[in-house]
Amino acid sequence: LEVGGKVAHIGAICKGAGMIYPNMATMLCFIATDVAITPELLRRALRRSVERSFNCISVDGDMSTNDTVIALANGQAENQVIADEATACFQNFSRALEFVTQDLAQKIARDGEGASKFIEVRVRGAASWAEARQVGRAVTRYNLVKSCIWGEDFNWGRIAAAVGASGVDLDPATCSIALGG
Repeated sequence: LEVGGKVAHIGAICKGAGMIYPNMATMLCFIATDVAITPELLRRALRRSVERSFNCISVDGDMSTNDTVIALANGQAENQVIADEATACFQNFSRALEFVTQDLAQKIARDGEGASKFIEVRVRGAASWAEARQVGRAVTRYNLVKSCIWGEDFNWGRIAAAVGASGVDLDPATCSIALGG
């Protein structure tokens, strides 16, 4: 990625996974970057990217006993230190970090114990990211949705039931469900 006119890098590796839900998985994730960034802003970027990646995956619905995501930054890219959340440099770094963690989260879920299918739930039109996440989590943990996906009997009614049971206020008349596009 480019940060303040300097080329920078993010490298990461994960090991896991079983017991994937509600947050992260039984996993270890180590992220390293050569970006110069304050520890507080690195923490904020990491917290947000983990919330939108590892904390959104589910395989077996079991809570993990131990999860770790660590990010290290050494400043070797020689960019001006990112010290302000409002800067384009911070936004670029945050987007790149989120891309890396989302890619790894999907790989963790695909490789989860007993996983034979992979689905991605996309919620559009929610009032907030938190409500979208709540709906998505309801769909991914709903056993009848899991069984129809595993059995390759794609029943949109089960998905609608999961969405309706999510606790989010919605109008069923405006709800649209698409499978495989």
